[in-house]
Amino acid sequence: MGDATIVFTGRDPADPDPVADSKATAAFGLGLLSAVTGLALGGVVPGTIALALARQARAELRDGAGWRTGAGRVRWAERLAWLGLALAAISALALAVMLVLRGVRFGRQDFPPTVD
Repeated sequence: MGDATIVFTGRDPADPDPVADSKATAAFGLGLLSAVTGLALGGVVPGTIALALARQARAELRDGAGWRTGAGRVRWAERLAWLGLALAAISALALAVMLVLRGVRFGRQDFPPTVD
């Protein structure tokens, strides 16, 4: 009779396969959207949501004990979200400075004295 060889793969066949965390992927997508639209002040909402989802995804990855993947996506989601928020803050500050330097006069129009 032939000798049976046992191949050890380091994993029990009854163990579940590692799964990509969906919140990590969503947070990464929102972080990317935040970074792209940050200068147009549109990065505030997706950036804030990305940071909240990244925090939840990090907790799920910790609780998943290695059966969930996506730690790199969470890290990049946080970086991109903060970049988008920083770009939006810089853009808002630049807009405020520009309006102050121009001497904004909303609601007041100066017509010549001959116009009723």
